[in-house]
Amino acid sequence: MSKTKSPPLMEKIVSLCKRRGFVFQASEIYGGIGNTYDYGPLGVELLRRVKDAWWRDVVTARDDVVGLDSAIIQNPAVWKTSGHVDGFSDPMVDCKTCKARFRADKLEDARCPEKPSKHPGECHGELTEPRSFNLMFKTHVGAMEDSGSVAYLRPETAQGIFLNFANVLSASRLKPPFGIAQIGKSFRNEITPGNFVFRTREFEQAEMEFFVPPAENDRWYEYWKQERFDWYVRLGIDPAKLRMREHEAEELAHYSTGTSDVEYEYPFGWGELEGIACRTDFDLKRHAEASGVRLEYFDPQTKEHYVPYVIEPAGGINRMALTFLIDAYREEELEKETRVVLRFHPSIAPITAAVFPLVKKDGMPERAHEIERDLRLAGMSTFYDEKAAIGRRYRRQDEVGTPFCITVDGDTLSDGVVTVRDRDSMEQERVPAAELSGYLLERVRTWKRA
Repeated sequence: MSKTKSPPLMEKIVSLCKRRGFVFQASEIYGGIGNTYDYGPLGVELLRRVKDAWWRDVVTARDDVVGLDSAIIQNPAVWKTSGHVDGFSDPMVDCKTCKARFRADKLEDARCPEKPSKHPGECHGELTEPRSFNLMFKTHVGAMEDSGSVAYLRPETAQGIFLNFANVLSASRLKPPFGIAQIGKSFRNEITPGNFVFRTREFEQAEMEFFVPPAENDRWYEYWKQERFDWYVRLGIDPAKLRMREHEAEELAHYSTGTSDVEYEYPFGWGELEGIACRTDFDLKRHAEASGVRLEYFDPQTKEHYVPYVIEPAGGINRMALTFLIDAYREEELEKETRVVLRFHPSIAPITAAVFPLVKKDGMPERAHEIERDLRLAGMSTFYDEKAAIGRRYRRQDEVGTPFCITVDGDTLSDGVVTVRDRDSMEQERVPAAELSGYLLERVRTWKRA
């Protein structure tokens, strides 16, 4: 008897995400809306942990980067000056047969909706001539919907940083090299979003603009390329599935001296995880010229004014979370079953520790609740479960990536010692409950990818 063919990895990821509360289809009870998603209880925890890790390592742990939270809706002149109104577009073609729409420059990555084995244009459907399609979402501000009330949802967070360069420089008393970072929502009316949450029209960006003296541009570009690549490795991503791709000259924006992408090998092929770009002094100069406000730095040592160059590491939080999830997914054959496990780095796992009473009697649930509360007060994300056999409870936590399971048994009530079970090795260790918080924090700090 032949074995049933296993579903593709992305299908398994999508199924797990809905079943366990990571990601749901937005407006699902009304039939959904194209490529728009809601994040469930575990999904929001994963996003929060990824954002916390990014902010900790890019901002909090450094003395040369500060934070910002700029508005989603800016003066429309911002987007005219930045070039987004006139140039932020993709070439689009339509199939005259099935009416589907595709990016003209990405036909090799697209599939005909009626004949998925073929690319658009190979399925006897005639394609229209390419035409430009602006990716910004347009809206109106105020009571009247006319040309004077037009505004845009921001397609990137970077422009808000450039607009506030002088404000931050004055308020923080920093001097180049220094960075301004922010995490926030961006919106792009993508022609062909897809691959689950890999490319969506609403997403959260983590961007940092690092302002440097022009002569130091190349050195800092190399520094941030390495730093951002290493960040993913430190958080457990398989380095064999990562690469740094330098853009060819014809790919570069006209103002850029260099751009590189950290790429990951997804189930659907290599794709951009994060970009590191040299934006030179283009943005600051454009906004200074258009607004009449000087956006430059005065060096008190040389007595000279100059416009800094900018190195920009920028990535999508949603894409980062998806990448961590895909990379963590494992199916392991045990004696009598297949164990599905997410081997997240413990610092980004949605749940740090699950607490179980061995049985629902003899005071064990009450003591387990006390331990779970103490861990929450220590800043950990926790989960309490007393339903089903202990082995089944372990498997449920393996599937959502919980690194530690803590069991309260009869001995705990007399000696104060609990059993800590490790997700990756499945080994168990007895630990005094009074020392549990410190023990777990140290295990998180010293975790290494197996």
